[in-house]
Amino acid sequence: MAVACLAGLLAGCATTQEPDPTQRRLDDLDSRVGRIDRIVDNQSLMQLTQRVDSLQNDVRTLNGRIEELQNANEALRKQQRDLYADLDQRLKTPAAAASPAASSDTALPAAAAGGDEQAQYGKAFDSLKSGDYPAAVNGFRQLAAAFPAGALADNTQYWLGEAYYVTRDYDHAAACFEKVLSGWPNSRKAPDALLKLGYTQYEQKKVALARSTLQQVMSRYPGSDSAKLASERLQKIPADAH
Repeated sequence: MAVACLAGLLAGCATTQEPDPTQRRLDDLDSRVGRIDRIVDNQSLMQLTQRVDSLQNDVRTLNGRIEELQNANEALRKQQRDLYADLDQRLKTPAAAASPAASSDTALPAAAAGGDEQAQYGKAFDSLKSGDYPAAVNGFRQLAAAFPAGALADNTQYWLGEAYYVTRDYDHAAACFEKVLSGWPNSRKAPDALLKLGYTQYEQKKVALARSTLQQVMSRYPGSDSAKLASERLQKIPADAH
């Protein structure tokens, strides 16, 4: 009986003894490592999420920029088409329907101008009609230098301005149109030169000056095709544009 009681006490003491300190440290270490792993996982996930968000923002920004560039490119294409169409129309318009100066643009008799001047003019004009604008610019420039007071000098300056205009060299275009107006104020190309000067000033962002120039076309040459075109262009200029 006494032996049984002693065995029971010993068993009770064995079941209530404290855990092994080493095992407890290992369990604690495992717990800490587990917490660290969860923290690292969470931080990595957050960083990844932030990175994805950043990349998505970059993509949206790039898409917006691409759309802007596409719109700008289309606007430039339209502007270029308008420039070419305007020039093409002016080149193809019959003399009876064009401004008074058109009749002198294509086939002046040799007697009306020096043979060399007429030949060079025809060559430069053919380059312009065919769309070879660099050749047209070069040809008209050489012609203007060789015959500054020739019979075709006013037409030469005007079409040189047109060649510059269609290639968007607006500064040189404006200078040519102004030279027509100052050098040959009574030329049959004067109405067209004043009209295209207004167009050019608008492209130079000189909106107020362009508006004034186009109004001058209407007041100086009422009833002309140039005045009609000036009126149409004025209607396209926003009232609040400066």
